[in-house]
Amino acid sequence: MTDHLPRLFESDAAIMRIGEGLLARTLPRAEWTHEAHLAATTYVLLRRPDVDVDASLGDIIRAYNASVGGVNSDTEGYHETITRTFLAGVRLFLAEADRREPLFELVNDLLRSPIGKRDWPLRFYSPERLFSVEARRSWVRPDRASLP
Repeated sequence: MTDHLPRLFESDAAIMRIGEGLLARTLPRAEWTHEAHLAATTYVLLRRPDVDVDASLGDIIRAYNASVGGVNSDTEGYHETITRTFLAGVRLFLAEADRREPLFELVNDLLRSPIGKRDWPLRFYSPERLFSVEARRSWVRPDRASLP
C-alpha cells in the first residue's frame, strides 16, 4: 500500500466549507481532492442528518462533478464502487472512533488511518475489478476480501 501523506485540515470551518460546498456545488474543482471526499463524507454523516447519504451521495457527487465542468463517464468522474467502499470505511472508522470533536481532528485521524489511504479499496478488490466499467457504473462485490 502507498504511503502518500494526506493533506490535513486546520479547522472545523474548513471541513464545513467542503461539505457544504459539495452540497451547494460551489466548491472549487481544484479543492475536490481525495481528502475532501473523505472530509465531505464525514461531515455529511455527522452534521447533515437531513441528507440520506445512502440514497443520494452518488447523485450529489455526479451533480457536483457536472457543475464544475467534469464528466461522469465510463472512464472518469463518479465511481460507484469506490464511493460505496469508502462510505463503508468512513462509517467503520466513526463507529470505532472515541470522539466526535473537534471534527477536523477526527477527519485528520481518518486520513492518517489505513481507511483514509487512497488505495484502501485495493485490500478488497483486484485492480481489474475495481477499475472496471461495471464497478464505476454500479456497486460490485469485492473479489479479494469482504469489506469489514
